Amino acid sequence: MAVILALLEGSGIFVAVCAATVWARPVVATWAEAAPVLCNALLFSLCCLVALYYAEFYDLRSARGVAGSVPRVLRSLGFAVILLAALSASFPDRRVPWTLAGWGLLSMVLLPLPLRAISGHVMQRRPFRARVLIVGWSPLAHSLIREIAARPHLGYAIVGVAANAAPGEPPPARYPVLGPLTHLGKIIEQVRPERIIIALTERRQTLPVADLLESLGRRIVVEHGAEVYERLSGKLALESLNPSELIFCKSFRKSRLDLALARGASLLASTVALVSLAPLLALIALAIKLDSKGPVLFVQPRVGAGGKRFTLLKFRTMRPVDQETSLWERDNVARITRVGRWLRRFRLDELPQFLNVLRGDMNLVGPRPHPAANLQLLIENIPYYVLRSLVRPGVTGWAQVRYGYANSIAEETEKMRYDLYYIKHRSLWLDLRIVVDTVKLTLLGPRPRPADAYRAEPREELRAA
Repeated sequence: MAVILALLEGSGIFVAVCAATVWARPVVATWAEAAPVLCNALLFSLCCLVALYYAEFYDLRSARGVAGSVPRVLRSLGFAVILLAALSASFPDRRVPWTLAGWGLLSMVLLPLPLRAISGHVMQRRPFRARVLIVGWSPLAHSLIREIAARPHLGYAIVGVAANAAPGEPPPARYPVLGPLTHLGKIIEQVRPERIIIALTERRQTLPVADLLESLGRRIVVEHGAEVYERLSGKLALESLNPSELIFCKSFRKSRLDLALARGASLLASTVALVSLAPLLALIALAIKLDSKGPVLFVQPRVGAGGKRFTLLKFRTMRPVDQETSLWERDNVARITRVGRWLRRFRLDELPQFLNVLRGDMNLVGPRPHPAANLQLLIENIPYYVLRSLVRPGVTGWAQVRYGYANSIAEETEKMRYDLYYIKHRSLWLDLRIVVDTVKLTLLGPRPRPADAYRAEPREELRAA
């Protein structure tokens, strides 16, 4: 839905700029005269879409309806003006007159909001709305209901839950329990769903195979709840995964070509970054030396691909101490230096890790490497933790942009859900999206952390290193 809205809005802005250009200069008789007009309109519309994206206008979960979209559209105007000014300075021959830019910026405000209102109205009407039946009472079922309720733009309408009574588990709120699994066939006949999502706890419940096969024959979509949760949330439901599903899942095994392309892109990006940012790196090193005593770089043993240990490089942001300290940031706030606060705010302390990429320890994108001191405890407390060693760790990653930093076992478990999602779905396109989101977080600051709707209870806090 977000992609469709972006295409419609980008097309509308493109047409508006073309129309304003032709209106200001009505004689466009040849392709030679039309080409600059089309090129300028295309660049302008792309700038507007980038500005809307950076203002999180296409985060449909948080920007609900017109009321939630208005502040984001207004915020995007400032980004659009900055991008247009930079574009005009870089390409003077492609400069858009500010009178035409004004019409384009006006269309950037007037077009997206009505489209958002219309799309929200349409998705709640048939045939776009899909009637959904949840089968099973489980933590996964509750999490699925929360994820679906948070995304009305999907057009999913939950009609109820079919499940056996489970002692100690309250039924999902807001939706009726339609009956036990033995009556699933009758329930399907009664509510006529277009989609059935299975969220059973298999140790206590039996899958009603015959009724589900009959539903498939009637062209009702039947889906595994863990896969739906994965698609909606961008993370894996660890407690609902079967080990055999992970062992035989081909998505975790990438081809040599995919691995080579990812490695090549990481090397290229790191080389360009180190060369282009060399003056900035020198200034940061000087600022660290002038601000506090101690080395410029912070080095620490971390765990990489295949469980191999390597030395991670970062700019030092804390005052050195002689005794052992906790690895959690929350326990070391008092040690952060003045320069260190700025480096952490804009994540500039991570820049030396481009050297780790060139040395082969890391890639540009991947799960963030953990300190070696707590490796065994993480393996013992986090399900499927060893799967992180399938890939090189990254300077940035999916869990980093979607969740942020962790300060406990429970939070590390939540990040693991995102890390496994990345390992399963990694591609150059996903890597590019992560890099773009990293730049956005660097410029705008961290987004509010998502609710941990489906997480294991923490068994133990990490010990101090």
